[in-house]
Amino acid sequence: MLPGKTDLARSESVVRAGAREIFLTDVAPAGGPGRAYPVVLLHGGGPGATGASNYARNIDALAEAGYRVLVPDMPGYGRSSKSVDHGDPFGDLAVFVRGLLDALDLDKAHLVGNSYGGAAALRLALDRPDRVERLVLMGPGGIGTTRALPTKGLTALLDYYGGDGPSREKLRTFIRDYLVFDPAGVPEDLIDLRYEASADPETIANPPLRRPAGGPKALRTLMRMDFTRDRARVARCPVPTLVVWGTEDKVNRPSGGPWLAHTMPHCDLYLLARTGHWAQYEQADRFNALLLDWLSR
Repeated sequence: MLPGKTDLARSESVVRAGAREIFLTDVAPAGGPGRAYPVVLLHGGGPGATGASNYARNIDALAEAGYRVLVPDMPGYGRSSKSVDHGDPFGDLAVFVRGLLDALDLDKAHLVGNSYGGAAALRLALDRPDRVERLVLMGPGGIGTTRALPTKGLTALLDYYGGDGPSREKLRTFIRDYLVFDPAGVPEDLIDLRYEASADPETIANPPLRRPAGGPKALRTLMRMDFTRDRARVARCPVPTLVVWGTEDKVNRPSGGPWLAHTMPHCDLYLLARTGHWAQYEQADRFNALLLDWLSR
């Protein structure tokens, strides 16, 4: 144990949440999981994403501050079940988060969500605000996505499993060109790890995040996935919310941050300069300090 560091208890398990098997990383101060307040970290929807890899630079900081940090692989990713309702993805993911809290016997928790995970967290806060203590969203999905053509980053994400299928070069391009502001900050071994996960045969057979098929059904799905289509509902959300957005986000437009800040009644907004879509990774020290300060208020 390093000087000044808190001894941490870590475990990995598979939790039955509703109809799904969810792979979960659980980190807390040693001897304290039952007493530490839970924080659930929900990762983004990029190819090969997993909870532990997306939050590798944040988990210990939260646990050392006294929180119980719960990091699931989202449905469709990592070692979790691969089924997702493509007719209402965000609604289905909100059901998954609620099922996970039920399985862990937790009445409520802080939710921290990046991109796809941010959309899941926001949807649960709208559907069941009684289950969310505080909400932290980093470049969340579903904020004005049907108001203009998809960004180049979102297009690259949705097309990853199309054409010739997944490849390391496609993933490298997505991560270095669209996910982060400074590509030099992403090591090659992380790209290797994510490519291996993205090429899982079960995932290829049923990609969790993909372009909806054409026709009226696809239009209805897209409408369900855009929170700005029901501004009145977002404006009623009672959950205290912190929105963090990179000003150089090429996947979800940074203009979504001011929209949330002006719409939600209890929403603070923090914009990070020279930062892309992966704020918690690129600006880990600043993000961790901001998150801990905000949760402790």
